[in-house]
Amino acid sequence: MKPKVVVIVGPTASGKTSLSIELAKQINGEIVSCDSMQIYKDMDIGSAKPTKEETQGIYHYMIDEVFPTERFSVAEYKKRAEAAIEEILEKGKTPIVVGGTGLYANSLIYGIEYEDIEIDKQYREELMNIAETEERP
Repeated sequence: MKPKVVVIVGPTASGKTSLSIELAKQINGEIVSCDSMQIYKDMDIGSAKPTKEETQGIYHYMIDEVFPTERFSVAEYKKRAEAAIEEILEKGKTPIVVGGTGLYANSLIYGIEYEDIEIDKQYREELMNIAETEERP
């Protein structure tokens, strides 16, 4: 029998955070963020990260995980989120996946596997140079 994992998804400012915190308090849950911006450290403005007061003591995973200068992929998200879910289950709590990044949510819900491919850094640098030097209209 599969363990229960609650998923709350929807657009920004639809009340997901407050709903998930109230639910977590009622069902002994912990929250796994499913947001592509909240994953980044130091990106607090415009990302709708819950404040310490807003979390009301409910532990949140997958927030402030990497710096904006670091490469982060859906494959990495899935790996870390699944580990967080397992950790929550091992504590005897209910995982609550909350956010608005559909690609991240679908990777968990439907078990989609994404290869974590290597990027061509040289080609990327070439494109950046073109973008910086090319005249704009």
